Amino acid sequence: MTVLTVARQGEAILGLVATAVADSEFGSEWLYQLNKAMMDTMIDRQGVGIAAPQVYISKRIIIVASRPNLRYPEAPYMEAVTMLNPEIVHVSEAQVLGEEGCLSVPDQRGKVARAQDIRVRYYTMEGVQVDAEFSGFAARIVQHEIDHLNGILFTERL
Repeated sequence: MTVLTVARQGEAILGLVATAVADSEFGSEWLYQLNKAMMDTMIDRQGVGIAAPQVYISKRIIIVASRPNLRYPEAPYMEAVTMLNPEIVHVSEAQVLGEEGCLSVPDQRGKVARAQDIRVRYYTMEGVQVDAEFSGFAARIVQHEIDHLNGILFTERL
C-alpha cells in the first residue's frame, strides 16, 4: 500500500489549473502506479474522491468512489471510477445543498450548492472516451474533484 502526502489548503499546487493527461501517457506504467497510490491514499484517509493535485501531481486525474466510511457514514456505495481529463458537459438546473469536506481541508466542512445531475465526458486509463451520468452524492463528488483540477477548493464555494 502506498499512501501519499496530501497537500493542504494554502499550498500553491491546489490553486493551479491542472495539465491534461497526454495521449502518450494513457496505459503507461506511471499512470497505473499513480492511480493505485491515489486509491490507497483516498482509502487510508477515509475519502470518497481524490484529485491528482491533492497528491502534488498537477494532472487532470480524479477518482470518484462513494462508500460509507467514518467521514461519510451515509454515503451510497459505488464502484471506484478513475477519470482522466474529465469535463462536465451538462448540468441539471436543479441544485442541491449538501455538506462537503475535503482531504486537503481536514478541519472544515460546509454546505455547498451543486447540480443534482451531471453528464461527464472523460477518458479511461487506457484512453477510451466515456460519457457517463451521475446524480446525487456521486454527482457532488465529481463536481468537487473537478473543482480541484481547476484550482478551486470547496471553501471558495461556501
